[in-house]
Amino acid sequence: MKTVYHKSDSRGFADHGWLKSHHTFSFANYQNPERMHFGVLRVLNDDQVASGMGFGTHPHRDMEIISIPLEGDLEHRDSMGTASVIRKGEIQVMSAGTGVKHSEYNKNKEELVKFLQIWIIPNKMNVEPRYDQISIKEGEKLNDFQQILSPDPDDEGVWIHQNAWFILAKFEKGISKEYQLHDPKNGVYLFVLKGSAKVGDQNLETRDGFGVWETEALTLEATEDSEILLMEVPMDLPKM
Repeated sequence: MKTVYHKSDSRGFADHGWLKSHHTFSFANYQNPERMHFGVLRVLNDDQVASGMGFGTHPHRDMEIISIPLEGDLEHRDSMGTASVIRKGEIQVMSAGTGVKHSEYNKNKEELVKFLQIWIIPNKMNVEPRYDQISIKEGEKLNDFQQILSPDPDDEGVWIHQNAWFILAKFEKGISKEYQLHDPKNGVYLFVLKGSAKVGDQNLETRDGFGVWETEALTLEATEDSEILLMEVPMDLPKM
């Protein structure tokens, strides 16, 4: 088993006034050659958007973009004609493919929006752009692993063009469970949304990240009531 530990305060940080963003991996003005990606997990941004503010229309292509709201409501509009609002307890996915433009705004007058913006390098280029958004039935599987993303359109959660699985673990203090990887060529990047946990001898606090690979399984233990996002992704970058 190989591991990498990213303490929460080691992340890059950008303060644009209306936007405060922590970057687990190199992004925009934060460039760290040792923090470029974890396998095909390219971006993990922990964003906070002020009321009435947001990201103006901008383009993407050949990337799987996942948004997971943690607080507040985020309005989304794109060049595919989508107009929606995503809220805590939902997950949004957009396959940029051949190209898409979108905007994201916090339309609330008094409430911050906090959300994770995650980019996954796809295994197929130049696909037709698409959008999906679902409720993830938050807390439905207390003290168990709850799948929210996979490669299979017919499986639980949203799907993307990559051999990846996202799992939510909402564990009460003292709960310990083994997670079996779907593919031995994959690794798992754990991100602690709330609380604290352990993987082996590694203690993890809120907003810490921990990557594990070259293993078939790992054991996650909550050392207090916790919410953890597990992102199982291929470790080898696709050949372009």
